[in-house]
Amino acid sequence: MIDRERWLQVFTHAVLILGVLIVAFPIYVTFVASTQALRDIMQVPMPMLPGGHLLENYLQAITGGATSAGNSPVGIMLFNSMVMALGITFGKITISMLAAFAIVYFRFPWRMLFFWMIFITLMLPVEVRILPTYKVVSDLGMLDTYAGLTIPLIASATATFLFRQFFLTIPAELFDAARIDGAGPFSFFKDILFPLSRTNIAALFVILFIFGWNQYLWPLLITTQENMYTILIGINRMLTVGDDQAEWQIIMATTMLAMIPPVFVVVVMQRLFVKGLIETEK
Repeated sequence: MIDRERWLQVFTHAVLILGVLIVAFPIYVTFVASTQALRDIMQVPMPMLPGGHLLENYLQAITGGATSAGNSPVGIMLFNSMVMALGITFGKITISMLAAFAIVYFRFPWRMLFFWMIFITLMLPVEVRILPTYKVVSDLGMLDTYAGLTIPLIASATATFLFRQFFLTIPAELFDAARIDGAGPFSFFKDILFPLSRTNIAALFVILFIFGWNQYLWPLLITTQENMYTILIGINRMLTVGDDQAEWQIIMATTMLAMIPPVFVVVVMQRLFVKGLIETEK
């Protein structure tokens, strides 16, 4: 029995290691290409060891960008993506928490109707409502602005639903006790509900940040100026070179830079993220 369990552990670890290698190999190739000169990348086969142009390629990407992308610095694109991702994340969490708080703790006519109206919006993906949304944003003069990048995407039926379900697990006696002690609705929300929701907020923060960071279609529609491009649009522009030669070393360096913020968020908030997904007793 012991030998069988030992072989089972060896097999499961081998499968896990194989899976990690399969996932990590394209990332490793991307990193290697970002440290090579263009002539080395175009060799067949391409060298599989890092080259000596790492600082040169990354500095050129951050400060100058690729010629095919109009020399728009990747640093500006990263900043635009960061503003968009953080704006969407904090906007969704704030609005969803307040909406769930109102639905659970306030008694007003048709509150459940409003909740189900919010929930039904899950059936309407961005692609379905993108044209009327673009029309509204255009009429309000929010094209090529950070407000136009973030505000149309800050509503979240999923986050509202998750916060509502969590608030329903909090005993009603806690709310009554807070009222007896003289705490108003905002004080109860700020001093009790918000701290209790910490793990839920962390889990949603990771998910929503990656969602905002990976947005492509919406920024593509409403941005026309190079200084408002996000990082995904910048990478796509670097690839569309026509008859010219793509600057693969800059493209790969930009790709590696684009992976750093979401990976950093996942690594830093990993413990709270997992706890917020699996914790049932608050």
